[in-house]
Amino acid sequence: MIPWLEHDSPFPDVSRALGEQDGAPGLLAAGADLSPQRLLDAYRRGIFPWFSEGQPILWWSTDPRMVLPTADFKVSRSLGKKLRKVDREMQQGGPVQVRFDTSFEAVMRECAAPRDGSGGTWISEDIVSGYTGLHRLGYAHCAELWIADRLVGGAYGVSIGKMFFGESMFARVPDASKIALAYLVHFLRSHDVQLIDCQQETSHLASLGATPIQREIFIEHVRQATRQPQITDWHPLALFDLDPKNFCD
Repeated sequence: MIPWLEHDSPFPDVSRALGEQDGAPGLLAAGADLSPQRLLDAYRRGIFPWFSEGQPILWWSTDPRMVLPTADFKVSRSLGKKLRKVDREMQQGGPVQVRFDTSFEAVMRECAAPRDGSGGTWISEDIVSGYTGLHRLGYAHCAELWIADRLVGGAYGVSIGKMFFGESMFARVPDASKIALAYLVHFLRSHDVQLIDCQQETSHLASLGATPIQREIFIEHVRQATRQPQITDWHPLALFDLDPKNFCD
């Protein structure tokens, strides 16, 4: 049985999370709330909320943990060409623009929209409220791709110190989420952020350079990284210096 958290209950140690044999590997606790204070405490401990509409708040700490080292982010040749085109558009004030933090709630709601005919989403109104609260406090951020003043792609997550916890992405045109992510990764790398937490393992994340690591290693990295000074000046940086070694066929 996992513990039920009241509003003033501390999180249990992540070592108490359920294992593979329990049917819900990584599930740690249920209950409590999604206040900014609770969310920040969770992320600093390597814990994240994930639950469907109608369920109680469920808290997870998966093992292994999927992470994207910012130095290992992979860009295909075709995506690299698109990124350079976007870079030129941005420099020339064209209709294609990457922006940070101009429409945080809109990015969340686009991420929450049904995909591929699915009828539900884990990004509930409670989730939107909790993370927009973090955004107002300077702990949640998004990268956005705009074409002719239309939001067509983006990604958002939580930033604490030198650690970024990725939450979700969306695309309304091909590669829009990857373009937004590329600018986000480049920005984070320029600010000495070494890892982006991806929470759970997927083939899509692996194709971008993400890899699973042991939870113990992840937790120690989070402990050190979240003690570092907060990044305060969020704006996209030009990608002309993309390292060719990060391109793949």
